[in-house]
Amino acid sequence: MERMQIYLPIAEVSVNAFLVLGLGGLVGVLSGMFGVGGGFLLTPLLFFIGIPPAVAVATGATQIVASSFSGVLAHFRRRTVDLRMGSVLLIGGLFGAALGIILFNYLRSLGQVDLLVRLFYVVFLGIIGALMFAESLRALRNVNKGKLPPRKKHNWVHGLPFKMRFRVSGLYISVMPPIAVGILVGILAAIMGVGGGFIMVPAMIYLLGMPTKVVIGTSLFQIIFVTAFTTMLHATTNYTVDVVLAVLLLIGGVIGAQVGTRIGVKMKAEQLRILLALLVLVVCGKLALELLLEPAELYSIAPVELK
Repeated sequence: MERMQIYLPIAEVSVNAFLVLGLGGLVGVLSGMFGVGGGFLLTPLLFFIGIPPAVAVATGATQIVASSFSGVLAHFRRRTVDLRMGSVLLIGGLFGAALGIILFNYLRSLGQVDLLVRLFYVVFLGIIGALMFAESLRALRNVNKGKLPPRKKHNWVHGLPFKMRFRVSGLYISVMPPIAVGILVGILAAIMGVGGGFIMVPAMIYLLGMPTKVVIGTSLFQIIFVTAFTTMLHATTNYTVDVVLAVLLLIGGVIGAQVGTRIGVKMKAEQLRILLALLVLVVCGKLALELLLEPAELYSIAPVELK
């Protein structure tokens, strides 16, 4: 087992190489199945194996780029990517990522970034997981009873100005909601090291009214560019991207995404959503427990500036 250990220079810890490859593969499978970058699961898993939160956030974003790219290629072949919608989401995403990096750097200067990243995860995963689980359960019951899911023809989104036609999604809606969703996802990508798919996918289905088959590929398309931009900003301003860790995660992620895409095609949309909701809630529960339980070490040593 000692031979499998590899030292990570930026994280300053030794980890099992096969364990990291396995984590990358697992997240890649999720990326292909659900259309999420997988960072909501990867970053907490990196916390659990001893990677410092600041490094986990920045390096996790690197792996999301690779697994999302691998997944989106499969969706391009099936023509289930709405490039116009993806581009509008991307405009908001890049702006949000820049804002998020500024906020992350400010929190880091205060010395509170580790705790706040964990708190962000618990709050967001708890809310999103609960909402997704309740809705997916309802959809699954309707399908089992033979009811067709009610398709919302019009909601408040359709009344907004600056409308654009999205032919692949079959929509004619304002560009304002997609840009707002993109900004939120960009901020989360920078602070939490996530692609933001766990927020983007539900928003695209329930808020924008996009068909589920187009949502996954379009979500992955936007995630690639936002997380690549986020990684670049983290690498140049914080120097918290661990290249050795990133390479191991990338290899696992690319392989896993291809497997996940094949699994996702064979499953019903309702089953996919309920599985994703359960995963989100499990990770949230584990993180919440870690915050509530008394740590093994009650004190930590930090440098003090002499006046």
